[in-house]
Amino acid sequence: MRKHSTTLLGLAAAATLTLTACSTGSTPDPGSAGTRQASSPSTLPPGKKAAPLSADQLGPRLLDIIDMGSDYRVKPQQDAKHDDIAVVGCPALEKLGAGAAAGGSLDFPTQAKVTFAYSGSGDSEVGEEIYTDAEDKLSSGTRTIFDAMTACPKYQLASGSTPINVTTQKVTAPERGDERWAWMMTLSSGGRTTMIKQVAVRSGTVLVVLSGSPGLVDTHLDKALDKALAPAT
Repeated sequence: MRKHSTTLLGLAAAATLTLTACSTGSTPDPGSAGTRQASSPSTLPPGKKAAPLSADQLGPRLLDIIDMGSDYRVKPQQDAKHDDIAVVGCPALEKLGAGAAAGGSLDFPTQAKVTFAYSGSGDSEVGEEIYTDAEDKLSSGTRTIFDAMTACPKYQLASGSTPINVTTQKVTAPERGDERWAWMMTLSSGGRTTMIKQVAVRSGTVLVVLSGSPGLVDTHLDKALDKALAPAT
């Protein structure tokens, strides 16, 4: 996958690498996702569309170590290579992996990201990505990826000769922003299991995606949305 390939596939690939590594997997208990009703207020005149934000405007919208607390540390960002990850048994996702995912359908030009490791568990992480683009591009690109990622309740990921059994299900997303998506993935291999939750919310020209251990995603979701989707000043 190229540098800006979407986290929606990268998430699964990263979990696959975790399962095939020597460390044991953890399965945090999912909590209850936030369900605030109000979206960010618009300061634009009626009928006028907002412009995408600049890269400088995205960075301050990310969660930081002060938001997270002393139990977390920031993980250095790395360009992950997952060329050896193959999808088996899900035509929609196979098509995405062979074409759009390999090129990065969620390859919006302006983005910011951060990943935190939780010290309370050896391999529990939560990552945040914020994208900005024209509303129609942001909406259609994200919808295409999420539809594919949840098209098949069961399939396999192959990492070399190691099969990873995957189950996916849509879960309730918070009533925030203009559009929202949420799903849960369970990966099993060699007696180890890893659960991943991902929530994405689009408000105007901003998309925020929170991914990782279900309990950590639920804990920090409202805080992440409040910060990422705040009206531009």
